[in-house]
Amino acid sequence: MQKKAHILIVDDDREIREPLDKYLRSHGFRVGTAANGAEADEYLKKSSVDLVVLDIMMPGESGLDIAKRLTATDDLPVIFLSALSDATDRIVGIEIGADDYISKPFNPRELIARIRSVLRRTESLPTRSQRDEGVARFDRWTFDLSRPELVDSHGITQELSSTEWILLSVFVRHPGTALSRDQLLDLTKGKEARAFDRSVDNQVSRLRRKIERNPSEPKLIVTKWGGGYVFGAAVEWDRS
Repeated sequence: MQKKAHILIVDDDREIREPLDKYLRSHGFRVGTAANGAEADEYLKKSSVDLVVLDIMMPGESGLDIAKRLTATDDLPVIFLSALSDATDRIVGIEIGADDYISKPFNPRELIARIRSVLRRTESLPTRSQRDEGVARFDRWTFDLSRPELVDSHGITQELSSTEWILLSVFVRHPGTALSRDQLLDLTKGKEARAFDRSVDNQVSRLRRKIERNPSEPKLIVTKWGGGYVFGAAVEWDRS
């Protein structure tokens, strides 16, 4: 029997949260609900979840803040719900690492389709335990590929989001090689890879801000003429 996907709905509006709970259950999903970030944290401590449906506009901790925590420390896919239709709000959500975004009011059937699409995209991605092991050293950084973080020469840790982690893992395995956007998509598990299909350049920009000495004049991730990027740093490996 195929495992039912487990969805967590985080929305402070009970009139949205409860009907959506029933609707998703009627379509074969396991469902949990939370009215705020604290309830979501408690639920996630006790249950393994496949995807979070997250309202942006909530009192106290916003959905954007909750998503920052989820995408920085976990591989959980996130779909934002928002009453705002501002394109800037949508872009911020994607840059944080969310997988999709749907505006209120919405047709529940559309949300079901979005959930299934995101789950198909993300199920092929490697989990943390499946990531290649090995330690790469470049410039002033030490990068243990089993961890979503970098450590600089002074021992200071720089955390990476899941998408930044995947992207940097690709770059350190292919130093000095010009990689087009399509090649980056292929190397990050194809065109259905989480977030990359819509924001390769955004993800590169975010990664540059974390690893470059001067992000406006990048030396580590260099833009290739005609589109694409080259990882320009020499990489030394410790695979012991």
